[in-house]
Amino acid sequence: LLQLEQTSKSIDSSAHMITTARVPADKPVRIAFSLSDSPDDASAENLPLAFPELDQQLQPLPPCHDSQESMQVYKQHCKIAEEYHEVKKEIALLEERKKELIARLEQVEKESMDAAQLAKEYAELTEENRTLKLAQTQCVEQLEKLRIQYQKRQGSS
Repeated sequence: LLQLEQTSKSIDSSAHMITTARVPADKPVRIAFSLSDSPDDASAENLPLAFPELDQQLQPLPPCHDSQESMQVYKQHCKIAEEYHEVKKEIALLEERKKELIARLEQVEKESMDAAQLAKEYAELTEENRTLKLAQTQCVEQLEKLRIQYQKRQGSS
């Protein structure tokens, strides 16, 4: 990250800037590259000669050591290849995070649907309970009336 920030500071105004955020998104990362001359003192020997994680057509071609322009293009290509690799890793991390969030969202939606179903069932049972209590009250009243009528018959006979 520090190297990328230093690289972005040393690139002139004709550089192309790409801004992205890492997971977690607490600090933005700036990736910069330029096709113009850059004040880089590193030799081509210090830069990796192969990028096995890159597709063959994206790998930097070995430079012509006699040409300063070829060496600069090679160095820039290596930097861009490293940045490309970092961006691909970032994309993979973000895709994994996306899968986790989708799974979590599906779980929350399922729980929400379960909660809604339980609320509906609760309302139905509450209404059934109210109806049953009313029926019980009516049955108790009717039973009391029948007892009174039975006692009157017993008393009159």
